[in-house]
Amino acid sequence: MANDLLRSGDYARKQIFCRSRVVAWSHGSRFELARRLVRGRSGRLLDYGCGDGTFIAMVHDGFSEAVGVDVDTSQATECTRRLGGLGNVRFSLTADVAAPSERGRWDVVTCMEVLEHCLEHERRRVLDDLARLVSRSGMVLISVPIEVGPSLLGKQFFRALAGLRKLGDYQHRERYTPVELLRAAAGGAVSRPAYEGVGAHGPYRYYGHKGFDFRDLEREIRMRLEIRERLFTPLSWLGPVLNSQVWFICAPLA
Repeated sequence: MANDLLRSGDYARKQIFCRSRVVAWSHGSRFELARRLVRGRSGRLLDYGCGDGTFIAMVHDGFSEAVGVDVDTSQATECTRRLGGLGNVRFSLTADVAAPSERGRWDVVTCMEVLEHCLEHERRRVLDDLARLVSRSGMVLISVPIEVGPSLLGKQFFRALAGLRKLGDYQHRERYTPVELLRAAAGGAVSRPAYEGVGAHGPYRYYGHKGFDFRDLEREIRMRLEIRERLFTPLSWLGPVLNSQVWFICAPLA
């Protein structure tokens, strides 16, 4: 996929094409890992929470059908405008794949950098959707940011630098008090502020990254899917201590 097509997406510009080398490296590493994890797979791909469609654009040619869904009507419309000409690609709303007729129809289901923004009841509902939509022989790929432990200190430092350089939307990043930052870096819990948005079905509430703990999510995943492997980016061998993202490669429960 040509860089100019990818650059036309809002998230891609802010992340994998960011002028901060650290930000671009971190996010570029996660997209590259996602590409490797689905390489060799075929059939139908569903990207649940597709954002600007970057991942669909990168891997669509390996699948007979590649569908991206998002809660934001304007996002799905913009993705269709930019990427709808790729042939086997289409974009829609998440509600469109929630129908019972979609049960078990998808060979690969991805949900990347989405669940950290969901309130707890919504997060569990999405996990139920992922488990229901994947085929019996399929794979569910989930990634979320690491916002707890020592890596948080590094992330907040580079976010602050990006904010000073007025890159992306890092000027509007969530702030921690010194006590909150130390508590979260030590693995403790901090309160999560919720925000208001307006979507296709009216107002909704969502979280930012602050206070998200991937360990809570991991327990919820295990209740619905079999976690076959857990990986980290951008430096996988360092585990959860000094990495930006955690990945769960999952299969349906037996």
